[in-house]
Parts: sequence; structure tokens; C-alpha cells
Amino acid sequence: MSGFSRDRRLAACSFQRKVRWKPAVPGTLLFLLLAATPAQAGGDADKGRAAFAKCRFCHQLGEGAKNSVGPVLNGVVGRPAASQPGYAYSAAMKASGKTWDDAALRAFLAAPAAVVPHTKMTFAGVRDAGTIDDILAYLIRFGPDGRAVP
Repeated sequence: MSGFSRDRRLAACSFQRKVRWKPAVPGTLLFLLLAATPAQAGGDADKGRAAFAKCRFCHQLGEGAKNSVGPVLNGVVGRPAASQPGYAYSAAMKASGKTWDDAALRAFLAAPAAVVPHTKMTFAGVRDAGTIDDILAYLIRFGPDGRAVP
């Protein structure tokens, strides 16, 4: 055992040390959490337009958009789930009770089936948080009527 007892080896491990929080640490953590909030994170709408290409197979945006395999996404940010007129939503989506705020959209874009099990949306999800930021920056450009919002 190379001269060390088992207890001494465990005490020497980093996970056994006691961490002392300095008063500035909780404040710093809070700042970092708030600084990374979706409203502050921002994305690049032009990159979002390119990333949205994979969504276009099922969803439409803009003036003249129509429901297709998926519902029209005009004005989706802030809209209650399963509320696009004329689209046949799954029972799971209707029962979800979600409102598509920033946090809900982020979670859904990352893993649709995990957020709303048994949804009709078979897309696996977007793994990169930056790409989700970009897609949301693009989506928020469109009002409920499909016109670009300044």
C-alpha cells in the first residue's frame, strides 16, 4: 500500500476536501445563470433561416404559409400549444397545456418526444444550443399574420 493507509488516501482525494463558499460565489453563479437566460442569449436570425431548412419539410413560415405535415409556425412564440387553426394536432399535444414561450420551445426543439410524449412530430431534435438560439431568433421575426416583425 506504499506507506499510506486507506483513510489517508481517501482524505487526499479531491472529492473529500471541504469546499468553502466565499460570499461572492453564489452571487457570481446567479449572475451567470441570469446572463445566460434566453432573452439575453440571442441568436443570429440569418443563421436561423439556414438552420430552419430542416424544419421546412414539415412547417411553413411567412405570408401565405399553410399547414402541412406540421402546423404553420407564424407567431408561435407566446402561442398556446395546439392552437394553430386548421391543423390536426395529436391528443398528446392538445393535452400538453404548454405555451410556446422561450424555455418551452428550447426544450421542445432539443427533444420533442421527451417534452411531449406521443407527439406527431417525429423529428429527433436539435442538439446544438447555439443552433436553437438561431432558430428562435428566426421564428420570432414572424408575427401571427406571417409578416416580418421589425
